[in-house]
Amino acid sequence: MITEITEAFIAGNHVASRDTYDNIDPATGCSLGAVARTTAEDVDHAVTSAAQAQRQWRKSSPEERSRLLVETARLIRADRDNLALLESSDTGKPLTQAYGDADTCARYFEFYGHAIESYYGHQIPLGDDLHVYTRREPYGVTGHIVAWNYPLQLVGRAVAASLASGNCAVAKPADETPRTTVRLAEIIQQAGFPAGAFNVVTGIGAETGAALADHQGIGHLSFVGSTNIGSTIAHAAADRVIPTVLELGGKSANLVFADADIDAAVPALVRSIVQNAGQTCSAGSRLLVHHEVHDEVVAKMVAELEQITIGRGTDDPGLGPLISAKQLDRVSGFLERLKRGTVVTGGASPELEGELASGAFFSPTLIDDVDPASEIAQEEIFGPVVVASTFSDDDEALALANGTDYGLISAVWTQNVSRAHRMAYEIDAGQVFVNNYGAGGGVELPFGGFKKSGYGREKSIEALDEYTQTKTVVLKL
Repeated sequence: MITEITEAFIAGNHVASRDTYDNIDPATGCSLGAVARTTAEDVDHAVTSAAQAQRQWRKSSPEERSRLLVETARLIRADRDNLALLESSDTGKPLTQAYGDADTCARYFEFYGHAIESYYGHQIPLGDDLHVYTRREPYGVTGHIVAWNYPLQLVGRAVAASLASGNCAVAKPADETPRTTVRLAEIIQQAGFPAGAFNVVTGIGAETGAALADHQGIGHLSFVGSTNIGSTIAHAAADRVIPTVLELGGKSANLVFADADIDAAVPALVRSIVQNAGQTCSAGSRLLVHHEVHDEVVAKMVAELEQITIGRGTDDPGLGPLISAKQLDRVSGFLERLKRGTVVTGGASPELEGELASGAFFSPTLIDDVDPASEIAQEEIFGPVVVASTFSDDDEALALANGTDYGLISAVWTQNVSRAHRMAYEIDAGQVFVNNYGAGGGVELPFGGFKKSGYGREKSIEALDEYTQTKTVVLKL
């Protein structure tokens, strides 16, 4: 189990560090304990350990990998109460959502444990005197730098696919949320993976994360976080000519047409912006509504937003705190700089009592009549804030939906099947949902962005393609 000091996990063992920093509870501003501030030497130790383990792991059979991945899923489920509590207290998210994250993490290991046994190369019919086939081979050691909003899900989906493919891995969890990633490393070790197959280096992003991104022993990098940091990661990978998967920001839109089933849509519209306090790259942060149903949609959303309970994540409210006081300042800043728009509900921190008065809380917020070209409609807020605009026809709706630098998710709410297919084709986004949003955990669904939302795909069978490289063999008969 995790001790009061959260340490790195390298080569099957906890590794102490001379320097530490405090892990802050976002609900109270108090410390949850110390976290090891690992060094570049620790990162080198982790990468070296992964490389040593990978020499044998790459030779393991799909059956063996499957067995260990499925066993990891079983152990995650057995530890779900502990994992959910750690995730909720680290991130501030409601306990119910943290349980969902633990379950989804288990599902990733189970999914890739089954998928790897049916993952094949191809035979290419080039001629009667040639036998040509392809092999999918691992990169070696993969590096994973993940965000703080879904630490258990994000590291689980990346590492499960990497291990299934024959790689070994080193992960750097976010500064604010290290504990479940270290606990996952313990579970993977317990499941029977070789020591060093999965290593965790805790610490500060500018130190530990940078050392991992720059390490010469990393053969593949994946990153989840902001577009600015993603660009830095991509440059580091390009300098060494290694592939990357970047899952970056989003400014996702819900397009609500006049013929939509409003009562069915509204609960999903609300969930899309309040889940995880809006700190989701795929949050439905733009509400684009046909002018004929605008008033009805806004009124019904406001009614639901104002019923949401707010509190400490481990008390399982409808909405927990933002990740930190820094993030609270960021979200508040968007409201302070608002030049056009009407704050219909929310717009500030709620007044809470006791130790929660120092927490990083922000009320569910809907801002109407926002200029689509303004900062608040163009930039990722990463808080429970949705901005609303109207449109008059399909072409205007499409122009608004595509009118940002991002392209991660969009949703179309309509009863017109032809319109739904046209919008799905024309919208620049990696995922388009029709009359639903987010599709739950989406383990089976390829996930990734267009434009500045990143490149590469995680989740689904496609992730196995990301973590392997094709070798073509041509044999003269």
